[in-house]
Amino acid sequence: MLGIVGDSAAGKTTLTRGLVSLFGVENVSAICCDDYHRYNRKQRKEMGITALDPVCNYIDIMEQHFRMLRAGEPILKPVYNHGTGDFDPPEYVRPRRFVIVEGLLGFHSRAMRNCFDIKVYLNPSEPLRAEWKIKRDTTKRGYTREQVLAALEKRAPDSEAFIHPQRAHADLVVQFYPPPENSRETGAHLNARLVLRPTIPHPDFTPFLPIEGANGATPSLQMKLGRDAGKPADILEVSGSTTPEETTALRRRLREHLLPEDFNGQIPEGSIGIYYDGKEKRQSYPLALTQLLIAFHMIQAQEQLKGKTGAPAAGVAEPI
Repeated sequence: MLGIVGDSAAGKTTLTRGLVSLFGVENVSAICCDDYHRYNRKQRKEMGITALDPVCNYIDIMEQHFRMLRAGEPILKPVYNHGTGDFDPPEYVRPRRFVIVEGLLGFHSRAMRNCFDIKVYLNPSEPLRAEWKIKRDTTKRGYTREQVLAALEKRAPDSEAFIHPQRAHADLVVQFYPPPENSRETGAHLNARLVLRPTIPHPDFTPFLPIEGANGATPSLQMKLGRDAGKPADILEVSGSTTPEETTALRRRLREHLLPEDFNGQIPEGSIGIYYDGKEKRQSYPLALTQLLIAFHMIQAQEQLKGKTGAPAAGVAEPI
């Protein structure tokens, strides 16, 4: 089980969508824990409460459902409709080979955190997240720019109180940010900083370091020892400024390095690093590498489970 947590419009759904594409829909059960809101949009407005507040969510039911999925048992998951601001009929979810849970409060309690093999926190710079939220909510959810900015301001205290503290529980912290030479970049040429905490064993990137960029550009990958929340951690810097040719070659090399040979051959070249700029489909190398790294950990976690039991966990499909 993989948990992906981050603030609104931090890129959780984009990251999840790429992993589902990478593994195949028949092998992944992906759910959004934001479906567990206690109140609809109208009720929240009347109460003066935001969806980020744990009081506004069925935390106990989330804990129960996470444990059931972990045990290979199906759940009847609620469905929140962001278009209407109300609830649709519940959805029957059966855990497949991999389970991905993404949302605002996935690491809120110890009981929830204990269900995950890998915990990822998405931490884009705040100006970048604001631009992503404006673009998403105005193109897909029918809001005006002014309404989105007002919502960001209203939610800021709850973000600080309830969302940001969950970063401390992640195994991998992902931060996308604009390069210094182009502070207005919001898409394919964003850099990524991956904080690899020693809570899980990460792959060896030594064979790829340093990778020099073209014409003296910043190397595509740089690894350094740094500090995160006061503790030592490896930090992998991923440049978004590589050329398309370099990106394709490097992505292929990393894919072959990170994933088992029998699995690697089943991944289409264009299935990772995909995101939508409004309604336009684009591809990002730093996003692709992030997805590959997470996929590596998901496969490693499953191999460890098989090693303990001699077979896949109950309720989980046989490996492809």
